[in-house]
Amino acid sequence: MKIPKAEFLKDPFVVARTVLLGATLYSRIGGRLTAGRIVELELYMGNCDRACHAFKGKTQRNAVMFESGGQAYVYFVYGMHNMFNVVISDTGQPNAILIRALEPLKGIDIMIARRGINDTRNLCNGPAKLTVAMGISTKHNGIDLESDKIWLESATTPIAPMEIAIGTRIGVEYAGEDAALPWRFAIKGSKFISKAI
Repeated sequence: MKIPKAEFLKDPFVVARTVLLGATLYSRIGGRLTAGRIVELELYMGNCDRACHAFKGKTQRNAVMFESGGQAYVYFVYGMHNMFNVVISDTGQPNAILIRALEPLKGIDIMIARRGINDTRNLCNGPAKLTVAMGISTKHNGIDLESDKIWLESATTPIAPMEIAIGTRIGVEYAGEDAALPWRFAIKGSKFISKAI
């Protein structure tokens, strides 16, 4: 069952740890179905987090972050990578969760073709890798995550607190003290995460 929007309006840490971690991300792009279990993610909160795109206010690029939770925020970085985020919280609270890594579950042959590699472990073990594997790009920015193109389904069994590894986020050194916030969460023991915690 698709995750209803009300779930994305809960406390950001609850959304990260109990709603999204372990959930399955699906895409049906060009009629081709792919899916992966979310094994690693990072939380960004615009009102208090210098690592967040929305920290300095609303722009054309980050506008979707200010909308109600349950939409995709997809942005382009370094002139080559798309990054997929789930917008959370109520309208006007620019919070989002970056999906960092997936465990491939469905359409693995499609992912292999898109990525041009035959190593399942490395298909989606990074935010730029998983968007290629899933066929997600900036044209999906703002898409409703209950759509038939990109959606999320709840984990069959929630990830227990003792099964969650917690660490600092990756690549946010520019954020000063906020770079040290322990807002990266991953499933302990997963061989599909992007970087060990």
